[in-house]
Amino acid sequence: MAAVKSEFLNTVTERGFVHQCTDTAALDAALSAGVVTAYIGFDCTAPSLHVGSLVPIMLLRHLQKTGHKPIVLMGGGTTKVGDPSGKDESRQILSEADIAANMAGIKSIFEGFLSFGDGPTDAVMLDNAQWLEALGYIDFLRDYGRHFSVNRMLGFDSVKLRLEREQPLSFLEFNYMVLQAYDFLELARRHGCILQMGGSDQWGNIVNGVELGRRADDRALYGLTSPLITTAGGEKMGKTARGAVWLNQDRLGSYDYWQFWRNTQDSDVGRFLRLFTELPLHEIVKLEALEGAELNEAKKLLANQATALAHGRGAAEAAAETARQTFEEGALGKGLPTIEVAEAELRAGIAAFELFRRAGLATSNSEARRLIKGGGARVNDQRVASEKDLVTLDQKTGDGVIKLSAGRKRHALVRPV
Repeated sequence: MAAVKSEFLNTVTERGFVHQCTDTAALDAALSAGVVTAYIGFDCTAPSLHVGSLVPIMLLRHLQKTGHKPIVLMGGGTTKVGDPSGKDESRQILSEADIAANMAGIKSIFEGFLSFGDGPTDAVMLDNAQWLEALGYIDFLRDYGRHFSVNRMLGFDSVKLRLEREQPLSFLEFNYMVLQAYDFLELARRHGCILQMGGSDQWGNIVNGVELGRRADDRALYGLTSPLITTAGGEKMGKTARGAVWLNQDRLGSYDYWQFWRNTQDSDVGRFLRLFTELPLHEIVKLEALEGAELNEAKKLLANQATALAHGRGAAEAAAETARQTFEEGALGKGLPTIEVAEAELRAGIAAFELFRRAGLATSNSEARRLIKGGGARVNDQRVASEKDLVTLDQKTGDGVIKLSAGRKRHALVRPV
């Protein structure tokens, strides 16, 4: 990207957020001239977003901190259709009740990242169902369908990949990019929004919106995308062997969230500090140059900063203290994930593999069995010898709990009740 003058583009470019932009020079000029309103859409497909959504959330945060106005657009309408971008198969159709419940869970995430209100740079949260559900489909097609070329739509990666793989693409999903483009036009008309941002898989959808604004209203609209974030190991950000790393605290506790960041691979530390914290770049340059045990301190700082943004400063400090007690003192950290199990059940004995699954240290009984066979399962720091071993009430420690460990870094407590 060419040299830019605006604080927002400078910040997000230096920190690694920018992949493509429809017109960098014109957008830079608009950002330098005054307050720009920009949006990112979030469909309501689950009760929480996961860390894969942190890049767009942080983009909105940087936008607001540099003096501009963010719009968080909830996809109450588009979730009913399903975005084919980056998907190998059709999205499950959700009921209106499911969508409403998911939206309620997602909304709370943004309170820690953005400041909402009625001021010129305060964030606002909208729902595209407000205008999409009021559309008369025939009238909509007559007014806006003529602005879209099917030939061009078939050329976008989100569609082309599905067709090349001979995977089904429903007509319902094919409409998604038209509806997203219309969202951009509506936000431009209603709120003066001139910038849409999103992941690189949204490029085609965003370009459609920019072009619709020009053709329908002769408006100058802009698009900016961020790169797809993968770990050094090639895994998609937000996915682990244990499942999604959720942002909502009720879906993933602060200690486990903190541990996710603490376990960052060495080669990812600098990049993740740039993307997922607000530490100054000169500090990050020093931190990413550390090696060995010193680099672990940088990982702890990453974990503290990222957890504070998502769950609050108090939760981050508590998680860090639990980790310190567990790993540095060998004590049972009070904040370790804990499950309650009936004393009567433990008195009879529970298969170790089942207890590891119930404690969240394995996603299935078969995974727990593999953990035990590989020698990675411990009860009260003693290796579980066989998958047939039982965990009983007699193993309760003086702290009144039973400690389960999967490897050296993952722990949980069983509390008899």
